[in-house]
Amino acid sequence: MLHIGSAAADRGEMERHHFEDELKALKNRLITMGGLVEGRLHMAMTALVQGREDLAARVIREDDEIDAFEIEIDDRCLKLLALQQPLASDLRLITSAMKISLDIERVGDKAASIARCALTLIPLPPLKPLIDIPRMAEMAQILVHDALDAFVKRDADLARGVLERDRQVDDLKDQLFRELLTYMMADPGTIQRAFQLILISRHIERVADHATNIAEDVIFLVEATDVRHRGPNGGVER
Repeated sequence: MLHIGSAAADRGEMERHHFEDELKALKNRLITMGGLVEGRLHMAMTALVQGREDLAARVIREDDEIDAFEIEIDDRCLKLLALQQPLASDLRLITSAMKISLDIERVGDKAASIARCALTLIPLPPLKPLIDIPRMAEMAQILVHDALDAFVKRDADLARGVLERDRQVDDLKDQLFRELLTYMMADPGTIQRAFQLILISRHIERVADHATNIAEDVIFLVEATDVRHRGPNGGVER
């Protein structure tokens, strides 16, 4: 009987070790996906600023790769849930990973949308120097990077910093909208270009909102505290 009990304990320990290895692999794939999306976002903005139609087309063409990552991560999460009854902390990690992968995929979608706007704008004469939009994009990219870094480090304070800075992107978007609206009212010939720039600013704002969602998930992961809908910067619907 003692031998049987020892064998069962060894088997349980081996299963737990395998489960932890799978959790680590899940986190690594999520980090890889995040890095890929950060690169796509940077590429889309480079395409816009430098007039690189080839880069814009590449961002759009390779969006399917990001979609495949989300499907893979969801599959990994479902298999982990089926392996054994996870601890509460494991369950938070798995459910957070599923939600974070969705937000990362949505950031990839926004990068592709920015690239499509860039393809429309590149052949046209510049409406105005591209200063505010690249600045806004840089701010949003930093929020995404910090949110993912908070996930890697399990750093709730860093995640809260993302929530606090999201409003800066919103404010810059509102300022840019007012400026572009002035252009359109003064000269109808600017409407197409101004409208595309407004769309880009909205896509960037959504990127920042998805970073906020990730940050909220990190706080839930680390502290088991749900901070959604507790302030004016409560992310964006998934």
